Amino acid sequence: MRPLLIALLCSLALLPLPGLAAAPGPDRVLIFIRTATFHHDSIPVAVATLRELSAEAGMTADPSDDPRDFRPDNLARYRAVVFANTTGDVLDAAQQAAMEQFIRNGGGFMGVHAAADTEYDWPWYGELVGAWFHKHPKGLQETLVQPERDGRPSGPAWPIRDELYNYRRNPRGMVKVIATVDESRYDGGTMGADHPIAWCRPFDGGRSWYTGLGHDAAVYADPNVWAQLRRGLRYAAGHAPDC
Repeated sequence: MRPLLIALLCSLALLPLPGLAAAPGPDRVLIFIRTATFHHDSIPVAVATLRELSAEAGMTADPSDDPRDFRPDNLARYRAVVFANTTGDVLDAAQQAAMEQFIRNGGGFMGVHAAADTEYDWPWYGELVGAWFHKHPKGLQETLVQPERDGRPSGPAWPIRDELYNYRRNPRGMVKVIATVDESRYDGGTMGADHPIAWCRPFDGGRSWYTGLGHDAAVYADPNVWAQLRRGLRYAAGHAPDC
């Protein structure tokens, strides 16, 4: 067979057949862990947990502490961005604009614990999270987490030992609260009888979900915390309509 004919046949063999397309890859989640102030020792455990939950949901998780990942072409690869114990000023103005556009394009956000202790000079981010961190009682303390649906308890309360944030405002009325903590069981709470600790809502074209739990590495072994994070990840990624 002549060389020119062989080359032609080989090139035709590489062309896609009509009506067939490459199979899409799995949905992806970006787990952002940059810290500019306090650095949580629990971050590696948080990442491992979120990666396992992502795999369980058929998604691929990419951990990163590089703010340069916040550019439109890269964020377009992801269904959701998780801020896992980020702190301080972690994105510049252009990166913030890319994150805002990602949400407006229908992307999801999931914040874990110190995500609320991040970007105090970025008002849009404060609304995305729902409430900024104010202060916390000393050390790890024990209390009960009360799951909630539509403003009422849903299921039994479960125990937790963690660093329990007080927030600059109570986000109820602006978000859908999905869990509260009982301040009467520990010292240093400042929010009173209604102390939300996890919440969610549609936001600016996308989705937002946050939990204040996750300071201590040990909480990531708690099946109740796993269930909460699973719920948040599925909602943020758009896999579940109800947060």
